[in-house]
Amino acid sequence: FEPACPVCGDDLVPGLVAEDAPADPRNVYATTKLAQEHLAAAWARSTGGGAVSLRYHNVYGPGMPRDTPYAGVAAFFRSALARGESPRVFEDGGQRRDFVHVRDVAAANVLALEAGPADGTFTAYNTGSGDPHTVGELAHALAAAHGGPRPVVTGEYRLGDVRHITADSARLRADLGWKPEVAFEDGMREFAGAAPESVSR
Repeated sequence: FEPACPVCGDDLVPGLVAEDAPADPRNVYATTKLAQEHLAAAWARSTGGGAVSLRYHNVYGPGMPRDTPYAGVAAFFRSALARGESPRVFEDGGQRRDFVHVRDVAAANVLALEAGPADGTFTAYNTGSGDPHTVGELAHALAAAHGGPRPVVTGEYRLGDVRHITADSARLRADLGWKPEVAFEDGMREFAGAAPESVSR
């Protein structure tokens, strides 16, 4: 599953993606997100208003909806554990993601609202923890905190999934003074121990 360099064949080294990286959406969901940003930027230019986009990475935490297409992998794994089932890990589990706690995301929203964008501007901010983990690490952390059962690596895959996607949130930190407070391990313990009704709607 790990992509190789198309020129030399060596393994590629995943890095953090900044806001100004070329946009290349690979599925409908990503395409609609980008379209929303283009609409917000066009509105800001044409009206003299200001707009901000917070590009959430893999948000998790209490209150997540259960088993919906928008819930994210953490919610799927948590729901499986609540049913007494093993989390099913696609590919080889080595996909890197940036899991960011919902309280940290909420704090970023408050800072963005309080700061207010300058008139006629549009600014995008990556909103991620800056501490990437693999999907396999997520599954094992949740299973351990929940008390099992252990994850199962299936080797299956979803078309359109990107192998690695992790955020560089330096702009958000520099411009708004934001920094995530919830460590991965602490957040996983909290999420794994959440009552079933707090992760479903």
